[in-house]
Amino acid sequence: MIPTITAFESSPDRGQGLARDMRVRWALEEVGQPYDVRLLSFSAMKEPAHRALHPFGQIPTYEEGDLVLFESGAIVLHIAQHHAGLLPDDANARARAIAWMFAALNTVESPILELQTAKFQEGDKPWAAQRLPLVLDRIRHRLGDLSTRLGEADWLDGAFSAGDLMMVGVLLRLKASGLLDEYPNLAAYVARAKARPAFKRAFDAQWAVFAGTG
Repeated sequence: MIPTITAFESSPDRGQGLARDMRVRWALEEVGQPYDVRLLSFSAMKEPAHRALHPFGQIPTYEEGDLVLFESGAIVLHIAQHHAGLLPDDANARARAIAWMFAALNTVESPILELQTAKFQEGDKPWAAQRLPLVLDRIRHRLGDLSTRLGEADWLDGAFSAGDLMMVGVLLRLKASGLLDEYPNLAAYVARAKARPAFKRAFDAQWAVFAGTG
């Protein structure tokens, strides 16, 4: 059965591959699973029909037969658990890959999202100039730890896994900030991931929607 995912009809990131359906598209491309995409307007995302799939009125969602999932991390984990290619066969290595998925979403992404809030939702507040350096320091702290752990390795724990997919998906949000350039091994890590054919296919599919050719 071919799953269906939802994505923005008009992407707020202007086709840069930052919207969270990108992570799901990439996972599906990595495992060779065909999929359909249902595009939604911002207003349709808040309608009861979509909220029945995603209680918070966001994207992506994932539908496969009677199964409906929301949250990109949960969707990618489901894909990885049911298709070869994104989780190691060894039980301990598999558990570590899943741990890196959680680390990406819980530990690394949180301060990065805080930066976006500080810039775009709170940038006009009188205290914004004082808060921004604190947010940047928190991001640098996380990136420093991640950079140390990665070292000169290609991937976080042996072969490329769903942990790397989610981590890179999070780090891509720093593109405009320039922060990633302060950590050459992390910048190279992201570049390696972006060079993967599956990433390119997923990016092109998301870009086609923004460009009006998808």
